Amino acid sequence: MDPDSVKSTLSNLAFGNVMAAAARDYQKELLAQEKAQTSSSNNQEVDLDELMDVSSLDPELEKLHADRIAALKVKEAEKREALKRQGHGEYREITEGDFLGEVTGSEKVICHFYHKEFYRCKIVDKHLKALASRHLDTKFLKLDAENAPFFVAKLGIKTLPCVILFRKGIAVDRLVGFQDLGGKDDFSTRALEILLIKKGIISEKKADEDDEDEYPESVRRTVKSSMASDSDSD
Repeated sequence: MDPDSVKSTLSNLAFGNVMAAAARDYQKELLAQEKAQTSSSNNQEVDLDELMDVSSLDPELEKLHADRIAALKVKEAEKREALKRQGHGEYREITEGDFLGEVTGSEKVICHFYHKEFYRCKIVDKHLKALASRHLDTKFLKLDAENAPFFVAKLGIKTLPCVILFRKGIAVDRLVGFQDLGGKDDFSTRALEILLIKKGIISEKKADEDDEDEYPESVRRTVKSSMASDSDSD
Protein backbone atom coordinates (compact mmCIF):
# COMPACT_ATOMS: atom_id res chain seq x y z
CA MET A 1 0.00 0.00 0.00
CA ASP A 2 1.16 3.46 -0.83
CA PRO A 3 2.73 5.08 2.30
CA ASP A 4 0.85 8.30 1.66
CA SER A 5 -2.39 6.39 1.44
CA VAL A 6 -1.69 4.58 4.73
CA LYS A 7 -0.89 7.91 6.39
CA SER A 8 -4.10 9.45 5.11
CA THR A 9 -6.15 6.48 6.33
CA LEU A 10 -4.60 6.62 9.80
CA SER A 11 -5.19 10.36 9.92
CA ASN A 12 -8.86 9.88 9.01
CA LEU A 13 -9.25 7.19 11.68
CA ALA A 14 -7.66 9.43 14.31
CA PHE A 15 -9.96 12.29 13.33
CA GLY A 16 -12.91 9.92 13.45
CA ASN A 17 -11.95 8.79 16.96
CA VAL A 18 -11.62 12.40 18.13
CA MET A 19 -15.06 13.22 16.75
CA ALA A 20 -16.58 10.15 18.32
CA ALA A 21 -15.05 11.06 21.67
CA ALA A 22 -16.28 14.61 21.31
CA ALA A 23 -19.77 13.34 20.48
CA ARG A 24 -19.76 11.16 23.58
CA ASP A 25 -18.58 14.07 25.72
CA TYR A 26 -21.28 16.31 24.24
CA GLN A 27 -23.93 13.68 24.95
CA LYS A 28 -22.70 13.39 28.53
CA GLU A 29 -22.87 17.17 28.91
CA LEU A 30 -26.45 17.21 27.59
CA LEU A 31 -27.43 14.50 30.06
CA ALA A 32 -25.79 16.42 32.90
CA GLN A 33 -27.69 19.57 31.94
CA GLU A 34 -30.97 17.65 31.80
CA LYS A 35 -30.32 16.24 35.26
CA ALA A 36 -29.46 19.69 36.58
CA GLN A 37 -32.68 21.13 35.14
CA THR A 38 -34.69 18.26 36.58
CA SER A 39 -33.10 18.77 39.98
CA SER A 40 -33.75 22.51 39.84
CA SER A 41 -37.35 21.89 38.87
CA ASN A 42 -37.76 19.47 41.76
CA ASN A 43 -36.25 21.99 44.14
CA GLN A 44 -38.68 24.63 42.94
CA GLU A 45 -41.57 22.26 43.49
CA VAL A 46 -40.36 21.55 47.04
CA ASP A 47 -40.04 25.22 47.80
CA LEU A 48 -43.56 25.87 46.56
CA ASP A 49 -44.85 22.96 48.61
CA GLU A 50 -43.16 24.40 51.69
CA LEU A 51 -44.68 27.79 51.03
CA MET A 52 -48.08 26.19 50.65
CA ASP A 53 -47.56 24.32 53.93
CA VAL A 54 -46.60 27.50 55.78
CA SER A 55 -49.54 29.34 54.29
CA SER A 56 -51.92 26.59 55.28
CA LEU A 57 -50.50 26.60 58.82
CA ASP A 58 -51.01 30.33 59.34
CA PRO A 59 -54.57 30.03 60.68
CA GLU A 60 -53.44 27.24 62.99
CA LEU A 61 -50.55 29.37 64.25
CA GLU A 62 -52.93 32.24 64.82
CA LYS A 63 -55.22 29.93 66.78
CA LEU A 64 -52.31 28.62 68.84
CA HIS A 65 -51.25 32.20 69.56
CA ALA A 66 -54.77 33.15 70.57
CA ASP A 67 -55.02 30.06 72.78
CA ARG A 68 -51.72 30.93 74.43
CA ILE A 69 -52.86 34.49 75.14
CA ALA A 70 -56.11 33.18 76.58
CA ALA A 71 -54.21 30.68 78.76
CA LEU A 72 -51.91 33.44 80.02
CA LYS A 73 -54.91 35.59 80.89
CA VAL A 74 -56.47 32.72 82.80
CA LYS A 75 -53.19 32.10 84.60
CA GLU A 76 -52.89 35.80 85.48
CA ALA A 77 -56.47 35.84 86.76
CA GLU A 78 -55.76 32.77 88.89
CA LYS A 79 -52.63 34.45 90.27
CA ARG A 80 -54.61 37.57 91.15
CA GLU A 81 -57.25 35.50 92.92
CA ALA A 82 -54.56 33.61 94.84
CA LEU A 83 -52.98 36.89 95.94
CA LYS A 84 -56.35 38.25 97.03
CA ARG A 85 -56.88 35.14 99.14
CA GLN A 86 -53.58 35.98 100.84
CA GLY A 87 -54.88 39.45 101.68
CA HIS A 88 -53.41 41.39 98.76
CA GLY A 89 -55.30 44.14 96.97
CA GLU A 90 -56.52 45.97 100.06
CA TYR A 91 -55.06 47.92 102.96
CA ARG A 92 -55.81 45.85 106.07
CA GLU A 93 -55.33 46.29 109.79
CA ILE A 94 -53.81 43.33 111.62
CA THR A 95 -53.05 42.49 115.25
CA GLU A 96 -49.72 41.70 116.84
CA GLY A 97 -50.69 38.04 116.85
CA ASP A 98 -51.24 38.13 113.06
CA PHE A 99 -48.01 39.94 112.32
CA LEU A 100 -45.53 37.10 111.76
CA GLY A 101 -47.90 35.02 109.66
CA GLU A 102 -48.84 37.98 107.47
CA VAL A 103 -45.30 39.24 106.95
CA THR A 104 -43.81 35.83 106.19
CA GLY A 105 -46.78 34.72 104.08
CA SER A 106 -45.99 36.97 101.09
CA GLU A 107 -42.81 37.88 99.25
CA LYS A 108 -43.32 41.67 99.48
CA VAL A 109 -45.08 43.38 102.39
CA ILE A 110 -45.52 47.00 103.45
CA CYS A 111 -46.54 47.47 107.08
CA HIS A 112 -47.47 50.83 108.58
CA PHE A 113 -46.94 51.10 112.33
CA TYR A 114 -49.29 53.86 113.39
CA HIS A 115 -50.88 55.66 116.33
CA LYS A 116 -54.59 56.37 116.07
CA GLU A 117 -54.20 59.92 117.44
CA PHE A 118 -51.45 61.03 115.05
CA TYR A 119 -52.79 62.94 112.04
CA ARG A 120 -49.70 62.11 109.97
CA CYS A 121 -50.50 58.44 110.40
CA LYS A 122 -53.93 59.20 108.93
CA ILE A 123 -52.28 60.80 105.91
CA VAL A 124 -50.17 57.68 105.37
CA ASP A 125 -53.30 55.53 105.72
CA LYS A 126 -55.05 57.35 102.89
CA HIS A 127 -52.12 57.06 100.51
CA LEU A 128 -51.42 53.39 101.25
CA LYS A 129 -55.08 52.56 100.84
CA ALA A 130 -55.02 54.15 97.38
CA LEU A 131 -51.88 52.20 96.41
CA ALA A 132 -52.95 48.81 97.75
CA SER A 133 -55.52 48.19 95.02
CA ARG A 134 -53.06 49.26 92.31
CA HIS A 135 -50.16 47.03 93.38
CA LEU A 136 -51.54 43.56 93.88
CA ASP A 137 -48.13 41.89 94.07
CA THR A 138 -47.41 43.62 97.38
CA LYS A 139 -49.34 43.18 100.62
CA PHE A 140 -50.30 46.41 102.43
CA LEU A 141 -50.85 46.24 106.21
CA LYS A 142 -51.24 48.51 109.22
CA LEU A 143 -50.55 47.72 112.87
CA ASP A 144 -51.40 49.84 115.90
CA ALA A 145 -48.04 50.47 117.54
CA GLU A 146 -49.64 50.77 120.99
CA ASN A 147 -50.97 47.24 120.68
CA ALA A 148 -47.77 45.72 119.32
CA PRO A 149 -45.07 46.53 121.90
CA PHE A 150 -43.02 43.40 121.22
CA PHE A 151 -42.51 44.09 117.49
CA VAL A 152 -42.15 47.83 118.03
CA ALA A 153 -39.21 47.08 120.33
CA LYS A 154 -37.88 44.26 118.15
CA LEU A 155 -37.85 46.46 115.04
CA GLY A 156 -36.47 49.49 116.88
CA ILE A 157 -39.38 51.77 116.00
CA LYS A 158 -38.88 55.17 117.66
CA THR A 159 -40.89 57.59 115.50
CA LEU A 160 -44.39 57.34 113.98
CA PRO A 161 -45.59 57.04 111.36
CA CYS A 162 -43.13 54.28 110.48
CA VAL A 163 -43.60 52.22 107.32
CA ILE A 164 -41.46 49.10 107.24
CA LEU A 165 -40.78 47.20 104.00
CA PHE A 166 -40.41 43.42 104.15
CA ARG A 167 -39.10 40.96 101.57
CA LYS A 168 -39.56 37.29 102.33
CA GLY A 169 -40.22 38.10 105.97
CA ILE A 170 -37.10 40.25 106.43
CA ALA A 171 -37.23 44.00 107.10
CA VAL A 172 -35.17 45.54 104.31
CA ASP A 173 -36.02 49.25 104.54
CA ARG A 174 -38.28 51.78 106.26
CA LEU A 175 -39.86 55.20 105.89
CA VAL A 176 -39.76 57.23 109.10
CA GLY A 177 -42.10 60.20 109.27
CA PHE A 178 -42.12 62.20 106.04
CA GLN A 179 -38.38 62.83 105.81
CA ASP A 180 -38.14 60.99 102.46
CA LEU A 181 -41.16 62.86 101.09
CA GLY A 182 -40.01 66.45 101.49
CA GLY A 183 -40.92 66.69 105.15
CA LYS A 184 -44.35 68.12 104.29
CA ASP A 185 -47.86 66.77 104.78
CA ASP A 186 -49.20 67.56 101.30
CA PHE A 187 -47.16 65.06 99.27
CA SER A 188 -49.07 63.20 96.57
CA THR A 189 -49.87 59.52 96.41
CA ARG A 190 -47.75 59.40 93.27
CA ALA A 191 -44.75 60.77 95.19
CA LEU A 192 -45.08 57.96 97.72
CA GLU A 193 -45.58 55.47 94.91
CA ILE A 194 -42.38 56.59 93.16
CA LEU A 195 -40.44 56.33 96.42
CA LEU A 196 -41.69 52.79 97.03
CA ILE A 197 -40.85 51.85 93.42
CA LYS A 198 -37.29 53.13 93.89
CA LYS A 199 -37.01 51.01 97.03
CA GLY A 200 -38.11 47.96 95.01
CA ILE A 201 -41.11 47.03 97.13
CA ILE A 202 -43.65 47.75 94.37
CA SER A 203 -43.34 47.76 90.58
CA GLU A 204 -43.97 50.57 88.13
CA LYS A 205 -47.34 50.34 86.43
CA LYS A 206 -47.83 50.46 82.66
CA ALA A 207 -47.86 53.87 81.03
CA ASP A 208 -51.62 53.86 80.51
CA GLU A 209 -52.13 53.08 84.21
CA ASP A 210 -49.88 55.83 85.56
CA ASP A 211 -52.30 58.73 85.40
CA GLU A 212 -51.62 60.63 88.60
CA ASP A 213 -55.07 62.19 88.44
CA GLU A 214 -56.58 58.83 89.33
CA TYR A 215 -56.14 59.39 93.04
CA PRO A 216 -54.11 62.32 94.45
CA GLU A 217 -56.84 64.96 94.56
CA SER A 218 -59.45 62.62 95.99
CA VAL A 219 -56.93 61.34 98.50
CA ARG A 220 -55.95 64.86 99.59
CA ARG A 221 -59.60 65.85 99.89
CA THR A 222 -60.28 62.77 102.00
CA VAL A 223 -57.28 63.50 104.22
CA LYS A 224 -58.31 67.11 104.68
CA SER A 225 -61.93 66.21 105.44
CA SER A 226 -60.76 63.56 107.88
CA MET A 227 -58.49 66.04 109.63
CA ALA A 228 -61.25 68.67 109.66
CA SER A 229 -63.72 66.26 111.25
CA ASP A 230 -61.11 65.35 113.86
CA SER A 231 -60.61 69.04 114.67
CA ASP A 232 -64.38 69.56 114.99
CA SER A 233 -64.69 66.60 117.35
CA ASP A 234 -61.92 68.04 119.51
